[in-house]
Amino acid sequence: MSAGIRLLVAVLAVSAALAPLPSSAATLIHAGRVIDGVSERVLSERTLVIDGGRIVAIEPGFRAPGAGDTVIDLRGSTLMPGLMDMHVHLTSEYSRSSAGDGFRKNGTDVALDGAMFAERTLMAGFTTVRDLGDSFRASIALRNAINAGKVPGPRIFAAGKSIATTGGHADPTNGWGEHLGGAEVGPLEGVINGPEQAVQAVRQRYKDGSDVIKITATGGVLSIAKNGLNPQFTEEEIRAVVVTARDYGFTVAAHAHGAEGLKRAVRAGVDTIEHGTFMDDEGMKLMKERGTWYVPTITAGRWVYDRSQEPGFFPEIVRPKAATIGPLIQATFGKAYKAGVKILFGTDTGVSAHGDNAREFVLMVEAGMPAMAAIQSATSVPAKFLGIDDRLGSVQVGKIADLVAVSGDPLADITAMQRLHFVMKDGVVHRRP
Repeated sequence: MSAGIRLLVAVLAVSAALAPLPSSAATLIHAGRVIDGVSERVLSERTLVIDGGRIVAIEPGFRAPGAGDTVIDLRGSTLMPGLMDMHVHLTSEYSRSSAGDGFRKNGTDVALDGAMFAERTLMAGFTTVRDLGDSFRASIALRNAINAGKVPGPRIFAAGKSIATTGGHADPTNGWGEHLGGAEVGPLEGVINGPEQAVQAVRQRYKDGSDVIKITATGGVLSIAKNGLNPQFTEEEIRAVVVTARDYGFTVAAHAHGAEGLKRAVRAGVDTIEHGTFMDDEGMKLMKERGTWYVPTITAGRWVYDRSQEPGFFPEIVRPKAATIGPLIQATFGKAYKAGVKILFGTDTGVSAHGDNAREFVLMVEAGMPAMAAIQSATSVPAKFLGIDDRLGSVQVGKIADLVAVSGDPLADITAMQRLHFVMKDGVVHRRP
C-alpha cells in the first residue's frame, strides 16, 4: 500500500471516530418538580431522559425534543419514584359477602380477581408491592404472569399462603363444620403446631415459589374467631420459622395486634411487624434494639372501624374486634414514629379497596409524620429493605424508569398523593394525564 493510500485510510478512520453517533429516539419527561425519594430537596424544572427502560439523564430545564423523541408534559406536576406498598392482598377484596368466598370461589376465580386488582394497584401508582397472604398460590401465579408481560401489574414479592397455628388467624378452615374437613389441614395448607411443623411449612412455601414468609403471630380482626389479640405462636415456633427462613433466603413478616405476641415475634427475629395495634413501650424498645421494621396499615384500621358502624356488614363475631382495634392503629403509629421505630409504608389493601392505597399517606401525616418522610417510606426506604435499591426506589440516573406524578405539591398538601395521574413502569407508560 502506497504512503498516500495509507494517509487517506488514516484520515478516514479519524473522521469516523470523531463523527457524532446517531442519536436514538428517547422519551423526555418535562417535570415541574422532582422528588427523588432520597434527599430532602425538591428539584424544579427538570427533563428526565428515558431510554431502554432506564433513566439515562436528568437535566435542568426543559430540553427540546430531537427527531423521533416523545415528550411527556408534566410541567404542572410533581414527579416521584414508583410507589411501594409493603402489605397488600392482591387476590381478594373484602365485602359484605366475603365470609362465603372460600366456599364459592375456585382458584381460577381468585386468579382473575387478582389480575383485575393488580392493574388497579398499578394505575394508583404502586409499581412494587409485597403480597402477604393468598389462597391457591394465586399471588405467585400473578407475579409470574406480570413478570412475563402477560398482564399489567406491579412487581410482586409474594408470601403465598400465610402460616398460622390451628384455629389462628389465617387458618383457612376457621368457622367450618367438621364435615367439611377442617380438622385435616397442616403445614401444606400453612397450619402448624410445634417447631417441627413450622420448619415444614417454611419449606413448603419455598417449594411453592414464595418470596417472603408471613406468619400470624396474634389473632386478627377479620378471621371468624373471637379473639383478635391473643398470642397464637410460641416463641419457639416463631424462632423455628425464622431460622428456617434464613436458610432459604426469606425475610419474615409477622401479623401482630396484641402486645405479647408482637414481643415474642420480635425476640424470635422477625423482620417486620404488621399492624402492631397494641404495641407497648417495651415492644417499641425491643423493635428499636433489634432493628425490626413496622408496617402500620392505618388505612385498614380506619376502614374496618368505619364498616363496623354499618349493621350487618361484618359477621357478629368480627364486628366488636373491628370496632375496637380499628381506631387504635393510627395512634400507635404516631407514637411509634416519634419513638424512632423504623417505618415501611403498607396498607393491608384487600381489606380496603384496591387502588385506594394512597390514603395511607394522608393518615400517616395526620399522625405526625412529615410528608417527605411518608413519601420516602414508600420509595427508597422499602427499596433498600427489599434489596432492590440498586435499581429502584429513587429518581436517579441509571435506575429503572418506575415513575409516577401527581397534580400539585404533595409536600404542601399530602392529599395530592390521591390525585395521581401518571404511571410509568420499566419505561412503559401505563397512565398519562
